[in-house]
Amino acid sequence: MTRITHDEIKDLPGTRSGLRDIRLLIRTHLWMQILVALGLGVGLGLLLSPQTDTVLTVPSHRVDDLGAWLKLPGGIFLNMIQMIVIPLIVSSIALGLVSAGDPAFLRRVASRIVPYFVATSTIAVLIGAAIATLIEPGNYVSLPQTAIPVASAGAAESSFNIAQRIPELIPTSMTEASLSRDMLQIVLIAVFLGVAMISIPAASVQPALDLLHAVQAVALKIVSWAMLLAPLAVFGLIGEFVMRVGLDALIGMSAYIGAVILGLVILLLVYLCIVGVLGRRNPIWFSHAILDAQLLAFATSSSAATMPVSMRIATDRLSVSPALSRFIIPLGATVNMDGTALYQVVATLFMAQIYGVSLDPASFVLIVLTVVGASIGSPSTPGVGIVILSGILASIGIPAEGVAILLGVDRLLDMCRTAVNVSGDLTACIVMQRWIGDDVQQISAAVPSATK
Repeated sequence: MTRITHDEIKDLPGTRSGLRDIRLLIRTHLWMQILVALGLGVGLGLLLSPQTDTVLTVPSHRVDDLGAWLKLPGGIFLNMIQMIVIPLIVSSIALGLVSAGDPAFLRRVASRIVPYFVATSTIAVLIGAAIATLIEPGNYVSLPQTAIPVASAGAAESSFNIAQRIPELIPTSMTEASLSRDMLQIVLIAVFLGVAMISIPAASVQPALDLLHAVQAVALKIVSWAMLLAPLAVFGLIGEFVMRVGLDALIGMSAYIGAVILGLVILLLVYLCIVGVLGRRNPIWFSHAILDAQLLAFATSSSAATMPVSMRIATDRLSVSPALSRFIIPLGATVNMDGTALYQVVATLFMAQIYGVSLDPASFVLIVLTVVGASIGSPSTPGVGIVILSGILASIGIPAEGVAILLGVDRLLDMCRTAVNVSGDLTACIVMQRWIGDDVQQISAAVPSATK
């Protein structure tokens, strides 16, 4: 048998052009660069993990040191995004409101988008609850007996008071809201700013409008710089994660991971049904159009990092009005966390099953309401879901150390649920475009599209 050399393979008809096409695809498409970096990161992590036996295996006492260097590009990338996320959200929402130019129109948008967000979050929670109840992933994990503190009803009541919480939604100062990174307060500041600018004669607010344009342009430019680091950041973050936890931890939590991912897949199918039924668009076309945003969200675990890409996709590919995309995408990145809500209810029931905490119907309903409420206003940055989850677990009597069980695989699930969160925002854009798109087209935009 004649052996074909590597050079001869490259010279075969179609081979050279195929390799050239692959290189061009990698060079010109960020999502392809991210996928390649993801695969390389997983491979490196497996080679370096102390749980594997390779020539590159890192001793256990050196994992933290090497992991810090692997995460360095990712840390720079995420900090750049978090540095600019508040100016980007404020300017985007305010400009989106101003571009509508009509308070009556804004009321029509709010009367539709708020119930829509609440409805999809509720659907996500119910899907997660059904999956966790049917699969019971907690029964596949055995833990040593742990003393479970009994939650005090009085303490629970004092920790959540609706009458006290409502005034706290309005920040006493923008500086305080920025320092605490309370994204729901930031959104309210942007809404107040935009509505106030609409209510004032255009000539009076033109300097403020020019300033917002400049702030948004600067924010988008910094985001574009951060995107240059995205593939390297993904490579390092994934490599560090796999090196630290190894395959054993992933296998041991496979039932829990599978339950969350199954719920997220079902939620994505629900989104496609919404696109087809309510948005009257082809779900397959929609899936292809939003792929870039999904992959970037998966790689960065940050809805905030994906906002510029999502706004560009909504405007250029989905034909959504710039006024709607600049309003819905930043708002959705803050208050429309369906994937996070689904994850939190699955994780809560998973931990309840592990620790043998029985939930009566009233407790179950309370968890559903708490998760829906907690998912609204969650910061659009990586890892926030586990922080919110710790508070939910404490409310049903699960000790704080129980959260540590979830930390090992949280990064992987954070990536998955962020991709679903971004998909939900773009689905909302499609639906709102059909419901009120004609009204948007009739309004002369006060500002040009910022996503061009």
